[in-house]
Amino acid sequence: MLTAPTRHLRGLLMLMVVSLLLGVAGIADPAAAEPGEDGGQNLTVRQALDKANAEYNDAKGRLDKSVADQTAITEQLAATKTRLGELEASAGAVASAAYRGRRVSLANVLLASDDPDTAIHGMTTVQYMLSRDDKQLRELAATRRQQEQQQADLAAAVANQQAQLKIMEANKKAAEDALRKAGGGAAVTGAPSGGRVTTNPVGRNSDGSYAKQGCTEDDPTTSGCISPRMLNAYNEARKAGYTHYTSCYRSGGGGDHPLGKACDFSANAKTFVDARATGADQQYGDALAAWCVANAKNLGVKYVIWYKRIWQPSSGWKSYGGDGTPAGDHYNHVHLSMQ
Repeated sequence: MLTAPTRHLRGLLMLMVVSLLLGVAGIADPAAAEPGEDGGQNLTVRQALDKANAEYNDAKGRLDKSVADQTAITEQLAATKTRLGELEASAGAVASAAYRGRRVSLANVLLASDDPDTAIHGMTTVQYMLSRDDKQLRELAATRRQQEQQQADLAAAVANQQAQLKIMEANKKAAEDALRKAGGGAAVTGAPSGGRVTTNPVGRNSDGSYAKQGCTEDDPTTSGCISPRMLNAYNEARKAGYTHYTSCYRSGGGGDHPLGKACDFSANAKTFVDARATGADQQYGDALAAWCVANAKNLGVKYVIWYKRIWQPSSGWKSYGGDGTPAGDHYNHVHLSMQ
């Protein structure tokens, strides 16, 4: 695997060579089909969206984990209550026998014994009964402690869920505010839908959030790097049949591309075309965007942008304020940003 400095140097050299060749041939650089995407006002919007959606996803993951924990604790608590009832009934019988003087005592056995064998047998019986009763009482105490702990865990899970819901709501508002400031965020019709889930869930932290990842994997589309989750999403998209021209890592600008957490999937099979996708290319983009949404939770998607619309986990599809170009408005490619 290439180190980051070597990878970046190689990328700069290749970019210089490609730029010279394309300039001589009079061909537009495919990357230029996305001019200013992460600059100016859009950079501020992207930064706000990155932060809001990442925090929303983590809060949602923690919420889901807490709800699952609550379900498991509730089932355990029900079983504990049942067992506690059984033990309390048994302990009540032991206490009642002791109170009424019917429990066998070692002294009574010895006094009532006519011969050593009978005495030994009686002593063994007494030892067994005392041990049994002591075990029941100890289990009763332990079960009561277990019930108290489960009730505390249940209360903690509910409190955690309430906290995560507040975080989710705050980040939903932050994302919507950012979109509105950039001229987007309105309700849309005809958004891509019907995508099929073809992926398995990626790993998460024990609390349900996503682990932090860096730009550590070789980018199969450039000489740069991407994160493990981005590489997984790219490979899964390929396996699902979305094999058109794709570009992920970019060293310039802002947003997720320089971090290796975003890929641009061209609607055209060969390159980024500086025009609005139509016909089969538009259908391809619609299908790919719908697939990204359907697999968002499994993959760790922060947002999807396509055809001047943006999908976010907190609010679904909304209008996207681009820059008026086919690339800036995302008419020619699907942008996928990962957690």
